[in-house]
Amino acid sequence: MGLTHFDDNGKAVMVDVTEKKDTVREATAEGRIFVNREVFRTIREGTAAKGDVLGVAATAGIMGAKRTSELIPMCHILPITNCRINFEMDQEECSVICTCTVKVTGKTGVEMEALTGVSVALLTVYDMCKAMDKKMEIGEICLVKKTGGKSGDVYNGIRGGKARKELDIL
Repeated sequence: MGLTHFDDNGKAVMVDVTEKKDTVREATAEGRIFVNREVFRTIREGTAAKGDVLGVAATAGIMGAKRTSELIPMCHILPITNCRINFEMDQEECSVICTCTVKVTGKTGVEMEALTGVSVALLTVYDMCKAMDKKMEIGEICLVKKTGGKSGDVYNGIRGGKARKELDIL
């Protein structure tokens, strides 16, 4: 499959989805932030000076997903019908895993919205905890799965992570 965001002259374009049919589409992305032990404990206990880190990060992730088209130039504006942000604390790795699932009934998928939601949520964790740890590391952000649309269902079981391990069972 060729690149879809370029015209015959190599200029960037928004993909024309006019003729596509509306279908239910869903995408899940995941990522994690590695923190020091103090930050991990503070997040888990809910005692950060700036407040409820994961509650604020979940709200920020949802807001990020809803505003993806304002950040990624060729993304379509989508009427998102659902967005969920979940966190898991991984004590062994001293990290917080974020999963974002976005749903829409539309002509194009919500992969970018799910990836943006995860990214913004993890950046918010960083922002709220940076006074305690400037060496936090955000990584392992990827699409876990997507369903619906012309290209069908995609399950990314290649990389590590809780959601990906659950998909291996499917």
